[in-house]
Amino acid sequence: MILFCRAAFWIAVYLALVLVPLFALLIGPRPAGSGFWWDLSLALGFAGTTMMAVMFFLTARFQRATAPFGIDLVYYFHRWISLGAALFVVLHPVLFVVQDSYALHMFHPAVMGWELWSGVGSALALAAIMVTSLWRKPLRIHYDAWRVWHALLAVIALALALVHIAGIGYYSGEPWKKGLWLVIGLSCVAVVVYVRLIKPTAMLKRPWRVTEVIEERGSTWTLVLRPEHHAGFLFLPGQFAWLTLERSPFAMKEHPFSIASSAENPLELRFTIKELGDFTRRIGQIKRGTKAWIDGPYGTFSIDRMQAPGYVFVAGGVGIAPIMSMLRTLDERGDKRPLQLFYAYHTWERLTFREELEELRGRLDLDIVYVLNDPPSDWEGETGYLTEDIFARHLCAGRSQLECFICGPTPMIEVAEKSLAHQGVPRGQIHSELFDLV
Repeated sequence: MILFCRAAFWIAVYLALVLVPLFALLIGPRPAGSGFWWDLSLALGFAGTTMMAVMFFLTARFQRATAPFGIDLVYYFHRWISLGAALFVVLHPVLFVVQDSYALHMFHPAVMGWELWSGVGSALALAAIMVTSLWRKPLRIHYDAWRVWHALLAVIALALALVHIAGIGYYSGEPWKKGLWLVIGLSCVAVVVYVRLIKPTAMLKRPWRVTEVIEERGSTWTLVLRPEHHAGFLFLPGQFAWLTLERSPFAMKEHPFSIASSAENPLELRFTIKELGDFTRRIGQIKRGTKAWIDGPYGTFSIDRMQAPGYVFVAGGVGIAPIMSMLRTLDERGDKRPLQLFYAYHTWERLTFREELEELRGRLDLDIVYVLNDPPSDWEGETGYLTEDIFARHLCAGRSQLECFICGPTPMIEVAEKSLAHQGVPRGQIHSELFDLV
């Protein structure tokens, strides 16, 4: 109930930040020549601008605000609500032209004033954000370069939108209304200063050091890190953090990874990382002694937040990492509750943590169901992809009381969520880690 109240509070805060400025602009005299479509167009422009401004707060990783939801869900919300803001910005000038085709001549480059140029520039910057974010991988834009340009374009889009509003002056010409937009702009500047200057400065005082680089099965590596001259931090099993290696925390080179180690030992963090993308492709080349910086912990994907008489885990590929954190923690605590793991992978030979999982099965009350897409010739277990039939054959009894945790590729997550629900697990007890944030 407390978690629900906190979530409701932050949702109300978001709606207030987006809508209150919009309604505040209606106070006072209405400008001449306004009508329904004119006012609707202006409202969409104002709403799109305030939504852009709130994006700065959504991605600032304020732990108190993200805790009720999980920062992965906050980032997904940011992704989709950005499309809404972009739609509002596009409809803003379109409605002008629809209700008065003569207004189209105002957008001719020969007659456009600086206030319209700033609006067009803001829309183009926002369009660039949408294109490079939604199609970053097909366009082969390096993740680190994308992050820098994403931040710069966001600042440009908002700044030009505020200039556009101030220049047009409709519903915003009065001094206090201009002051309102100024406060909105300065608040976003304050967030940028906090995220890019204040927070990295604090991280400089809490460095970490890579003490081991362990090669795992399946082109996967585990980095073992220990705090340097500080006590580390407490985290919940299954949470994740942003990791910066070799660069300073000011460099915008951090990457999110699940913590794979036991939460019972805050003086050692393990990140198990598969060679997949721009940064991870060379993860095995990291040297012992490399300095690191960690921003975390984040996430709600944890057994410690969901007490139950037993747990079901579903992992695909490197999605085993946060689940290993939970299993290792349960092992160190001597937990005797029944556990079940469905682990989907391509081959037996490359299955990450194969040996350790067998050891954990001997110490925990752990049942493991392996599902191999390309099994060896003598394999007698489940084959192919994870399906509802596999859950129907193996899912343990008392499923309506169990909490289920799923991490892996998005198609596997979707299948697992539907299958578990069909097998009698309440939807509210199915938790997924959405680790593909961008």
